[in-house]
Amino acid sequence: MKHERISGLAHAERPVRAPLDDEAVQRLLARGLPRGDERVLDLGCGSGEWLLRALTAHPGVHAEGVDVSGDALDLARRAAAARGVAGRLVLHRQEAAGFEASRPFDLVLCVGSGHAFGGLLPTLAAARSYLAPGGRVLLGDGFWADTPSPEAFGIFGELDDLATTVDRVVAAGWTPVEGHVSSRRELDAYEWACWGSLASWALDHPADPDAPEVLATATARRTEWLHHYRDSWGFVTLVLRRTPEFR
Repeated sequence: MKHERISGLAHAERPVRAPLDDEAVQRLLARGLPRGDERVLDLGCGSGEWLLRALTAHPGVHAEGVDVSGDALDLARRAAAARGVAGRLVLHRQEAAGFEASRPFDLVLCVGSGHAFGGLLPTLAAARSYLAPGGRVLLGDGFWADTPSPEAFGIFGELDDLATTVDRVVAAGWTPVEGHVSSRRELDAYEWACWGSLASWALDHPADPDAPEVLATATARRTEWLHHYRDSWGFVTLVLRRTPEFR
């Protein structure tokens, strides 16, 4: 089964593909959209839930999303039509790192997709290239909440602790104006939902030839989480503005 199909099944009950609850998403979007008529870009938008919520809450917002998954973008199109916002949403199926925009954006999102650009600072540099003067970036990325095991390091690679992560963002010329550190409840809810959704699909479709692979994937990912990174991996989401001396 293709990776994008696995991801779609895992996130069937988690349209926001990150460990944040609805209140946190609403608060971060409100800080990122102070006027309510902004142009918004999501790099690695998945099924587009951040954009859909922005469009639904703000009738003056127009948005574009970029993702490599055709399945996820199809979900976004159907959801946009159901919510009556399809006329204000443009979706692009391609690598986020190669996207070329015709106009700048007031808010650029990249939540959990920094791997597409090679890490935290390259993601910020890419976001800046799309940003209109006075615009904002909404960035979500992982950090080490505790010393990682070798297995956790192998899964997530080079990360800093929370303070160092924010320090690096600030040193790169950005000022946080809002932030959210995912709680243990949010992190656990996200993991249980993802791997539980995968397992449920496999158990509900025992005759499907992909069912054994899907169930094995759910088991492996749940085991990685519980045994290797549950106590060491964290997630932070920041709303950023350019620091004046770096403009």
